[in-house]
Amino acid sequence: MSSTPHRVLIAGGGVAGLEALLALRDLAGDRVALTLLAPEADFVYRPMAVAVPFARGHALRHRLAEAAASTGAELVRGELAEVDDAARTARTADGRELTYDALLVAIGAGSRPALQHATTWTPELDQDVFGGLLRDVEEGYAKRVAFVVPPGVAWTLPAYELALMTAWEARDMGQDDVEVTVYTPEHAPLDLFGAEASAALRADLEAAGVRVEPATEVRENPRVVREPGGRPLEAERIVALPRAAAPGIAGLAVDAEGFIVTDEHGKVAGADAVWAAGDATAFPVKQGGLAAQQAGAAARAIAAAAGAAVEPLPFRPVLRGVLLTGRGQEWIRRDLGEDEGSAERHALWWPPTKVAGEYLAPYLAGLEEGGMGDRPPGHLVELDVSRDVPSGR
Repeated sequence: MSSTPHRVLIAGGGVAGLEALLALRDLAGDRVALTLLAPEADFVYRPMAVAVPFARGHALRHRLAEAAASTGAELVRGELAEVDDAARTARTADGRELTYDALLVAIGAGSRPALQHATTWTPELDQDVFGGLLRDVEEGYAKRVAFVVPPGVAWTLPAYELALMTAWEARDMGQDDVEVTVYTPEHAPLDLFGAEASAALRADLEAAGVRVEPATEVRENPRVVREPGGRPLEAERIVALPRAAAPGIAGLAVDAEGFIVTDEHGKVAGADAVWAAGDATAFPVKQGGLAAQQAGAAARAIAAAAGAAVEPLPFRPVLRGVLLTGRGQEWIRRDLGEDEGSAERHALWWPPTKVAGEYLAPYLAGLEEGGMGDRPPGHLVELDVSRDVPSGR
C-alpha cells in the first residue's frame, strides 16, 4: 500500500455523488483521500417532491458538510466547468483548479421545457404553481387536465403519479366531472417495467378515473397537437414533464446531445482517470436509483485503481420505482436484462426508499432515525421483505 492516498475528486452533491462518496470510503478506506465538490450546501432528496402540492410528502434536506465529515472528505463549494485529464486538473466555474488522481463527474443534468404552452413539472417546481392548478380544479375552472410525457423522456413515472393524485384530489374536492388524461409515447403505461407493472398501473388508473392515450406524441405546431393525426390537445391545463439538458462540461467525450459517454464501469471515453455517473451520462433513463447504481460501479473501479482489494463490476441497470397512487403505493421493479418485471403493494427492497442506493439508502434512513454511526454499513438493496424482514423493522 502506498503511503500517499489516491486523491479522488467527486464533483456533485446529489444522489450519484453521495453514493460514490459513501461507497469509496467503505471500499477503499484510507487508500483514498476524498474531496467533494458541490455548488450547494445541502443534499436535497427530491423523489417525494411530486407529492408536496397534495400535502402527501416533502423534500428532505441534509447538510453536505455532515456527509463529508462522516466520510472524512474535504468539502469544497464550487461548480465543475472543465476537465483537463492529461494534467489531472478540474477547473471550477470561478476559475479555481483542483488536482486529482481520479475524478468522478456526478453533477446531474438540467431540465428544459418540452412544450412552451404548458406548465413544466420538475421536482424543484414551486408548489404554488401546481397549487394554482389545484385551485382551478377546486373552483371549477379546469375540467380537463392533461399530463404529457414528451418524446425522448424515458422516466415517465412522475406523470402517472401527478395524474393519479390530481384525480383523487378532484374527487375529494367534490369535483367528480374532472377529466384527467395522460398522453405518452409509450405503448402501454410504464411499459419500461414490463407487463405486470403496466397491468397494476392500469388498475390504479381505472380506479381513479384517469384515461391514458398511449403511442401518442404531443408537439407544438404552433398549437399543442397530438400525433399521429395532428389533432388539437383540448385541455384547460396542460402539465408536461421536462426534457433533460446536458451539463456542458468542457474536456469530456459527449454524445450528440452533450451527455457524457462512458463504458460499463463508468469510465469516460478517451479518459485515463475520469469516471461519470448519473443523469450527466448518456444513459437514456434519468432516475435516481440508476444514478446510484452507476455511481456504485464507478466507485468500485476507482477503489480498485487505488489498490483496494475490490473487483470492478459493470453497471447492470435495475429499475426500481415506488408509484404514489393517491391511495397508497405500488412497488415496481425490473432488471433490464430480464424480460419481465414485478409489481407489489409491499416493498421489494430495503430500506424502502424511492431512491434505492446500496449505501445512500441506509445512510439516509439512519439520519431519519437519529444517526447510524460514522459510516453506513452498505446493506444490500435487493431484499424481498416478504421473505426476510430486517430485525427491528
